[in-house]
Amino acid sequence: MLQLFRGIRSQMTNLIDGLDDAQLRAMQLGLGHGLSRYKLKFSPDKVDTMIVQAINLLDELDKEINTYAMRVREWYGWHFPEMAKLVNDNEQYARVVLKMGLRSEARSMDFSDILPEDVEASMKEAAIVSMGTDISESDLLNICSLARQVIALMEYRTELFEYLKNRMLAIAPNLTMMVGELVGARLIAHAGSLLNLAKQPASTVQILGAEKALFRALKTKHDTPKYGLIYHASLIGQAQPKHKGKISRVLAAKTALAIRVDALGDSSEVTIALGARAAVENRMRQLDSSYRGTLAGTPAARPRTEGHSATTATDAAASGSATAGYQADGDAVKAAASSSEDEAPKSSKKSKKDKKEKKDKKEKKSKSEKKSKKASKRSRDSDDDVSSSKKSRAD
Repeated sequence: MLQLFRGIRSQMTNLIDGLDDAQLRAMQLGLGHGLSRYKLKFSPDKVDTMIVQAINLLDELDKEINTYAMRVREWYGWHFPEMAKLVNDNEQYARVVLKMGLRSEARSMDFSDILPEDVEASMKEAAIVSMGTDISESDLLNICSLARQVIALMEYRTELFEYLKNRMLAIAPNLTMMVGELVGARLIAHAGSLLNLAKQPASTVQILGAEKALFRALKTKHDTPKYGLIYHASLIGQAQPKHKGKISRVLAAKTALAIRVDALGDSSEVTIALGARAAVENRMRQLDSSYRGTLAGTPAARPRTEGHSATTATDAAASGSATAGYQADGDAVKAAASSSEDEAPKSSKKSKKDKKEKKDKKEKKSKSEKKSKKASKRSRDSDDDVSSSKKSRAD
């Protein structure tokens, strides 16, 4: 059927009288423009373009701000090098440069609206004994102009982040609830659209962004990566290093479901992400008893210690329990149980050690037997050679 339509299109001028090549090209161009406008107008993915552009611009702004701020520090550092160690924040540094100008004016100015009191006092003291060189008015004007650009870029970045946050809450609320605005926006940008991301399985969502490491590991037959862009999610950041791989797998599975609800569902509110985030936090508590996260907005439960109940004696007395007192028998049983639990791993370690020692002895014995066999064989061969040589001489 496709070949038939292709043949008709290629022979359109011969099949229709009065139709020339110029009219056919104009018709094809108009049809292509009409279809493109229709898809752009009614495509459900058109809103994702805003998120993709915003997160890409946000990343570029971060690079530009870091470059400009570093240039301000290096440029003004020739005049006041001690201030770079005292003021760590780039925005505060730029505002101080704009307000102070030359370091000789630092003593007579008030920086309480920009810096803390202790940092302000240290900076004024350092300005008196500074080892920096003097600069001209034109140098100071150019430095101040660059500092204004740094402040303007930082303010614009704040506005852009608020815009991205609002768009993510409107388009993908469940994804935002699971991994946050920035990570969710980067996942959408990496996949191309929310619908394309919804078509991916949980295993792909887990390592999305680590394709280079994945193919390198497959080529060299090493371990594949455990996470990609999802590594920067807050839940994985709260997990211990040894549990990050397990938490990333659980989080990717729940995030994949949340993405499909956002892409194909009709609701613009958080629905499935509440229970999904609670399930991930429960898994984190199972792996790490010291985790103090919140269960989807509820207060964190107190961790249960081994051998003791989470309910204290005062709680039992307040509830009217008759067993709130001290029970020596129960403590003895618990102590015995804990001692047996402590002895179990020791015995297992001892048995493993004994097995290893036996294995080493067997290997050493087999090696010594092989060496002795080889030596005896060599001696026999030498004796045979001697006897054969003697016999030949006698003959």
